[in-house]
Amino acid sequence: MSAEATNPVSAAEAAGPDAPSRRRARPRIDLRRLGRAALLGPTTRDRLPDAIGHVAEAHRAHHPDADLTVLRRAYVLAESSHRGQFRKSGEPYITHPLAVTLILAELGAETTTLTASLLHDTVEDTEVTLGQVREQFGDEVAYLVDGVTKLEKVDYGAAAEPETFRKMLVATGNDVRVMSIKLADRLHNMRTLGVMRPEKQARIAKVTRDVLIPLAERLGVQALKTELEDLVFAILHPEEYENTRALIAENTGAGDALATIAEHVSAVLREADIAAEVLVRPRHFVSVHRVRLKRGDLRGSDFGRLLVLVGEDADCYAVLGELHTCFTPVISEFKDFIAAPKFNLYQSLHTAVAAPDGAVAEVLIRTHQMHKVAEAGVVALGNPYVPAATGEGAAEPAEDGERADPTRPGWLSRLLDWQQATPDPDTFWTSLRADLAEDQEITVFHADGGTLGLPAGASCVDAAYARHGEAAHACLGARVNGRLATLSTVLNDGDTVQLLLAQDTASGPSPEWLEHARTPAARIAITAWLQTHPETAKAPAVAPRPPAPVTADRRSGARLLADLPGIAATAVRPAGCCTPVPPDEITGFQVRGGSVTVHRTGCTAVGTMKRLGREPVTVHWGDTAECRVTLVAESFGRPRLLADLTEVIAAAGVAVVSATVEPPTEQRVRHTYTLQLPDAAGLPALMRAMRDVAGVYDVSRARRPASQED
Repeated sequence: MSAEATNPVSAAEAAGPDAPSRRRARPRIDLRRLGRAALLGPTTRDRLPDAIGHVAEAHRAHHPDADLTVLRRAYVLAESSHRGQFRKSGEPYITHPLAVTLILAELGAETTTLTASLLHDTVEDTEVTLGQVREQFGDEVAYLVDGVTKLEKVDYGAAAEPETFRKMLVATGNDVRVMSIKLADRLHNMRTLGVMRPEKQARIAKVTRDVLIPLAERLGVQALKTELEDLVFAILHPEEYENTRALIAENTGAGDALATIAEHVSAVLREADIAAEVLVRPRHFVSVHRVRLKRGDLRGSDFGRLLVLVGEDADCYAVLGELHTCFTPVISEFKDFIAAPKFNLYQSLHTAVAAPDGAVAEVLIRTHQMHKVAEAGVVALGNPYVPAATGEGAAEPAEDGERADPTRPGWLSRLLDWQQATPDPDTFWTSLRADLAEDQEITVFHADGGTLGLPAGASCVDAAYARHGEAAHACLGARVNGRLATLSTVLNDGDTVQLLLAQDTASGPSPEWLEHARTPAARIAITAWLQTHPETAKAPAVAPRPPAPVTADRRSGARLLADLPGIAATAVRPAGCCTPVPPDEITGFQVRGGSVTVHRTGCTAVGTMKRLGREPVTVHWGDTAECRVTLVAESFGRPRLLADLTEVIAAAGVAVVSATVEPPTEQRVRHTYTLQLPDAAGLPALMRAMRDVAGVYDVSRARRPASQED
C-alpha cells in the first residue's frame, strides 16, 4: 500500500549499526533518481530496465544462475500498470514495489518471491487482474500476490485489527513467503512515514511493534526486525532514541576495543589452524538502549559483539574450545543454539570472554549458512515448493488442498491449530498478542526423546497440550527430571518431562488448569472443554474427607516361626516398616513384651538394631502360603479411583482387611491397603495390576519408622 514520503530518521540511522554487511556495502538507492529511471521504462527488449538493475545485482549475488527474464516482465507490467500513480512523497508509485523487492533481494529471496513482490500492489491498485497475473507468471506468483492483496484490503483501524491479523496469520501459515513480502512492504513504508500526521505515525508504529516485529522475530528475519525496531523506537520513544543516538555518536571509537579483541581472537584461531572470519558486529539502537538499561554505564566493548564465521558445525565447537582455553569465559553467558535451535530456525553458539584488561566481549559463533538463516530466516530457505535438482524434496500439496510447507516453523503450526478453534476475533487477537509478546523460549525434552519449544514460564499443562493436543485433557500429572510433579510445575530450560495420561479419555481438565496455562493453545483447549462441560466448571469444591478406615475380613497373615525357646507363634509378627511376606529373606529381633518383630534382611531397621546391640533371632516362614501385606498406592486424584483400585484387588481374589484414603495434596492422593493374600506368590502381579489403574503412578509395600514397632 502507499506509504508516505521521508521519515525524520535518516536512512543510515534507520538501517542501524547492526545492519548486515552486504547492505552497508551497497548505498541506499536515491528514490528520486530511481523514480526518474522508472518513468523512462525499458529501453530495449533485450536488457533489464535501469530501474531494476540494482535488484538484479542483489539477486545475482545470492543466486548467480537466476533467470532474470521473469523479473524484467514483472517490472514492465508493474511499471505500466502503476504509471501515473504517485506516492504522497512525490515519487512515482513504482518506486515502492521496487524498494520492497530490493529489500527481499538483499536478503536472498528466490526469483518467485521477487516477482510477486514487484506485482504485490498491481491487483489491488491497478486494472491488472489476478487471472492475468496467473496467466503470465504462473500459479505460485498468483498465489503470493493474492495472499498479500488479501492482507492489504482490510483497514488497519483498531476495530479491524483482530480480523486483519487472523487473515494475516492464515495467509502466512499457507506460505511464509506472503509474510516475507508483507514485512518488507511494512519496512519500506516505515522508512517513508514522515509526512503522515504524528497520531497516524504512532498508530502504525504500535501495530508494527505489537504484531509485525514479533512475527519477523518468529520468522527469523532479523535484518528486517532490527531495522523495524529502530524505526518504531524513533517514533514512539523519541527522547530515548535521541539519547541513544547521542550516546553512540559520543562513542565512535568504541569499536576499537572490540577490534583489538577481534585481532587477538583471529590470532588464536590461526594458531589453532581453524579457518574463521572474525567480524565486529555493532549493536543497533534498540540493542544499545536495552544493554544500557541492563548494565548502566557502558564500556567500549558493550557497543557491539564479535561474530565468528566458520565452515562446518564442528568448527563452531572448536572455536568455542579455543576461546574458553585462551580467554576467561563468562560461563553464565554460554548458550548452545546449534544443538537446540531456537523456535525461529536460529542456530549459533553464544558465549562471552574477558580480555586481559577486564573488558568483556560477547561472541557469536556460527557457520556461514547459519549466519544467512540468522539474518534472513525463512527468506533464506528459498522456495519450498520447487523440486530439487534430483526431483526429490518437493513439498506435495495436502489432500485437502492446503499447502504443506516444510519451512513453516513449529510455533506457526501451533498458532494455526488454535486459531481454527477460536471463532471469536477478539479472543483470537488477545491470544495472538499474548503469544507474540513472549520473546523468550525454553526447550524441554520428552522422556522418550524429542524436544518441545515453549515460552519461558510455561508449566506442565502447557507441555501437555503442546505434546498431545486435545488428548492432554486426560493428563493426570508429570514427572520432571524423573521426579513426580504437579501440572502447575513451571518448567525450566533443559528439563525432561514425562506426561502421565489417564486411560479414561472421558476425563477432562479442571478450571484450575487455566491458572497454570501460559500458551494460547492450552488456554483455548481448556476453555473449549469447560464450555462443553459446564457441570465441571460449576461443580462446587468439596472439602477432602478425613481418612476413613474400611474394615473387612480379618484372617491371620502368613505363619512366622522363631527359633527361640518359649516364644509362641502368635508372638512373632511382621514389622510394619518393611512388611515382609513369603518368600522374603527375613530376620527377627526380640522387642519389649517378649515378642519378636520380623524384618526383611534388607530393611534399614536391621542395621539400626544391630548398632543398638540387639541380637538377631533366627526366624522362618511356616508351611502356609497365605500372607497379609500393606500396600501404598500413590496416585493423582480423580473420580472413581477408589472404586477402580478395589475392583482390581477383588479381581485378584485378595481380601481387603482395611483401607485408608488420605486427604489429597496438590492433586495427589495416597491409598493405604492392608490385604490378605491367599498366596504370597501373587503379590507382584497384584502390584502390577494396581499400577495399571489410570492415575496410579506407584504402588509399594508400606514402610513406617522402625520405632513404631518397638
